[in-house]
Amino acid sequence: MDFDRIFYELIDLEVGDILENEPMYKHTTFKVGGPARLFIHVKDIEGLRKGISYCREKQLKHMVVGKGSDLLFSDKEYEGVIFSLYKYFNQVSFNGIEIKAQAGVSMIYLAYESAKVGLSGFEFMGGIPGTIGGGIYMNAGAYKYCFADVFKSALVLNDKNELMTLSKEDMQFGYRKSILQGHKDWILIEAIFEMNPKDPQEITAVLDKRKEKRMSTQPWNFASAGSVFRNPEEKAAWQYIDECGLRGYEIGGAQVSPKHSNFIVNNGYASAKDILELILLVEKTVFDRFKVELKREVILVNWG
Repeated sequence: MDFDRIFYELIDLEVGDILENEPMYKHTTFKVGGPARLFIHVKDIEGLRKGISYCREKQLKHMVVGKGSDLLFSDKEYEGVIFSLYKYFNQVSFNGIEIKAQAGVSMIYLAYESAKVGLSGFEFMGGIPGTIGGGIYMNAGAYKYCFADVFKSALVLNDKNELMTLSKEDMQFGYRKSILQGHKDWILIEAIFEMNPKDPQEITAVLDKRKEKRMSTQPWNFASAGSVFRNPEEKAAWQYIDECGLRGYEIGGAQVSPKHSNFIVNNGYASAKDILELILLVEKTVFDRFKVELKREVILVNWG
């Protein structure tokens, strides 16, 4: 694959800011991952369409990311193009009780911005370290609330490179689930949410109280992807991990957090391989003891 030629052809298409051999550890919350041959901060929808069309036409490996909060990239080179929406797809607008937000908007940022204008519904995401695009893809949630509770509609670029609008019903939301997971070629561009009016001080008080709790119970000062596993029906994932005696267990620079055992943290020198080996060890240990299969929230990229 002639990446020099690809680089200049993508420049001619004016897709956005293009970086060569960009380390993915700079773009994931685990702070691990090898270099991507080409990494593009996509400038707008048209740039995204052109870039995606180009990659499909050339049969070039490609992927769209936000903040990389649920992604575990391998340590090896990504022989393709990474399109990032984090830098430019970050517009938010308020219209009465509705909020429109693009895919690259930070969930934590939006939780606090909506609080300022007295719109309630995003309190659950005040501590989730990802973007709106990833949040909807996973139907992320906390405190018994999730995106499905406030979601109204979304603008999506489909596999034919056409824009389409999906309603709440179309999204087929479930626990940590949406229709997007079954359509890997669909790209969420922006979404509209229907909120509830409330006193800004009340909303902010809830966010601040939860932030305080999070800081005392979660390893917020270490690189991680948040919760690694979904909670099984019987009890929380962290309880199974604790009962296996794995809290604090380390492989290389990766560790089951001593603060919250459903978090795997990078102690500053972990490789992606360390993290994956620890995830696999936790899964096997829990299964061997309880015959429970822990399901990952973390998505593996470039391991094959």
